[in-house]
Formats: sequence, C-alpha cells, structure tokens
Amino acid sequence: MSNLKKGFVHTVFFWLKEKDNAEHAKALHEGLLKLALTDVIETSYIGQPAATNRAVIDSTYDFSLTFIFKTKEDQDIYQTHPDHIVFIESCSALWEKVVVYDAES
Repeated sequence: MSNLKKGFVHTVFFWLKEKDNAEHAKALHEGLLKLALTDVIETSYIGQPAATNRAVIDSTYDFSLTFIFKTKEDQDIYQTHPDHIVFIESCSALWEKVVVYDAES
C-alpha cells in the first residue's frame, strides 16, 4: 500500500443559513479558500457536493473542507491560529450547521 499516508485529517461540512443566497455562498467559499492558506496545513481540499447519487451519500451540505496536518499537534495549533479565528469571526454568521470529522492514521 504505497499510497497510504499518515497524518491528521480534519474534515468539516458546512450548511448555509440561506441556501439560495449567492452572496453568502461566495463569501463562505472565499473565506474557506483564504483559510486553506494557513501555514500549518499540509494539504487542503475545498469543495461542494459532487453530482453523485447513491443511497449512502449525504449531499445536503453546501461546502466542505478537508485539511491534512502532519500531526495532531499541528491541528491543535490550527485550532487557535489567528487565521482560523478570523475565519470563524467573519464567516460563522453564514452557516446554520457545521459537522466535523477528525481522523488519525
């Protein structure tokens, strides 16, 4: 399994308060893209639900992020990083729900 990686994977799903508000969607997307530049993040993915349709898929969310950190300690630093705090302060009014999944390998 040469492609099996080690690290701390932080995945977050966001549901907008106003799903049909294009300005809010744009603002959250831009906020996520800026957040992804945080220096302790090793790899980042920002996305929206894919056009897939299977019974096991939840595509009710509006945006997702997956950040990969080298270690849990790097993820801990990220949680209090000024970039993360600014993101929460500037974008939290846009979402009604957030779900986080963290995994270590």
